[in-house]
Amino acid sequence: MNTLAIPLGLAGLAQVWSVATSALGLPVELRQAFWLIAAIAWIWTLAVHLHRGTRSDQPLSHQLMHFAQGPLAAILPIAAMLLGAGLHRTIPIAGTVLTLISIAAAVAFAAWILSFWMRGEMPLESVHGGYFLPISAAGLVGALTAAETGLDWLAVGSFAVGIFFWLVISVFFLLRLALRPAMPAPLVPTLAIMVAPPAVASAAWLTISGGQPNHLFEGLTAMTAFMVLIQLMLLPRYGTLPFSLGFWSFTFPAASVAALAITWLHLLQPFAWQAITVGVLAAVTILVVSIATKSILWLIATSRAGRRQRSAAEKQTIG
Repeated sequence: MNTLAIPLGLAGLAQVWSVATSALGLPVELRQAFWLIAAIAWIWTLAVHLHRGTRSDQPLSHQLMHFAQGPLAAILPIAAMLLGAGLHRTIPIAGTVLTLISIAAAVAFAAWILSFWMRGEMPLESVHGGYFLPISAAGLVGALTAAETGLDWLAVGSFAVGIFFWLVISVFFLLRLALRPAMPAPLVPTLAIMVAPPAVASAAWLTISGGQPNHLFEGLTAMTAFMVLIQLMLLPRYGTLPFSLGFWSFTFPAASVAALAITWLHLLQPFAWQAITVGVLAAVTILVVSIATKSILWLIATSRAGRRQRSAAEKQTIG
């Protein structure tokens, strides 16, 4: 299910372009183009997973109960929330409806998976960065998108849920990292997700408070900056990883930080803030495009290798 991070990363990039469009006065067609790309990726990813699900021997409930992969299913409603908020800028009613449906789906999945975790069968070794997604990230993204669509009452409630479970999951996640063996390579990119909750929470609270920065906003930004520092310390570890589709786990956290940085630049307007904003926008766009390009090349190479293996196996069978 790590491919579900593709539409989330693209939606995060579209969110960055939306923030930059407001800050720099760019044409709205630019942000709309990125939202369209993210929507197409979301529909494509959902269709692919539904097709594969019909061919799987395991029922959907068993797949969702997989300790490593199950929490990642929350990405679908989270990305849909962002798409709803993006659509709200163009078609308010449709965007509001999509946001509400997505939040409702996220709430249902969060309640279900939390009840599953409470059975006491989950080994601590299974916890990874994706465990922030079902409740913490969903709550905070829900707060941001609800506030952007004018649903302030829902935004405050979602914010409270997201913050509470961000703290709870952080405890378990840090215990797993400190007291259990190192994560397997495919799950290491999920460490980047630690950055997303405080970055999204900062943006959500600023929107809830009507765009007026306050101490809570400043505190959440400081927490984001500290999490970014941790990620800088992890760069040597990331550099040893072979490329995989798991690298899409880097995209949404990076986009969340970039959007927050652009927001701060717009608020403070320091010297050359517009040029710096363009630089931040270009950097996160290049990151996502690079990962997308490498993903396409990786898929082509994997497909060719699979065909060669099948061809060799057929020749051995004939021989």
